[in-house]
Amino acid sequence: MSRHKKIKNRIGSSFYSIQVYPFGFNPEKFTRETKFERWAAVEVELFDEVPEGMQTKTLAGGLYAVFTHVGPVKKFVETSNYIYGSWLPQSEYKLDDRAHFELLGKNYYGPEHPDSEEEIWLPIQLK
Repeated sequence: MSRHKKIKNRIGSSFYSIQVYPFGFNPEKFTRETKFERWAAVEVELFDEVPEGMQTKTLAGGLYAVFTHVGPVKKFVETSNYIYGSWLPQSEYKLDDRAHFELLGKNYYGPEHPDSEEEIWLPIQLK
């Protein structure tokens, strides 16, 4: 976060939290020991000027289910439990092996703020 102003060609003011899970990721088996990649990112037009120590990441297109979490990060588990425990199993979809991400936009006020909003983008495909 402290270096985001060094990124050139930025689009908008949103931030992204991207998770890349191992192939065949099963959220029911997720534990504190589950290894995955986490990226803190912003959207850019071009990758022509990447600050030293930073990397680029391109997300694959496809179908995503989008949910809104409202509240502090400590309540995120409730939203996650609904998505993976209720919505996904009852839907006509299954997880797709692509990046998951959260969009932290204009209504994101920080991790502890009770009115903070973030969009959760879940990669899906038909069962």
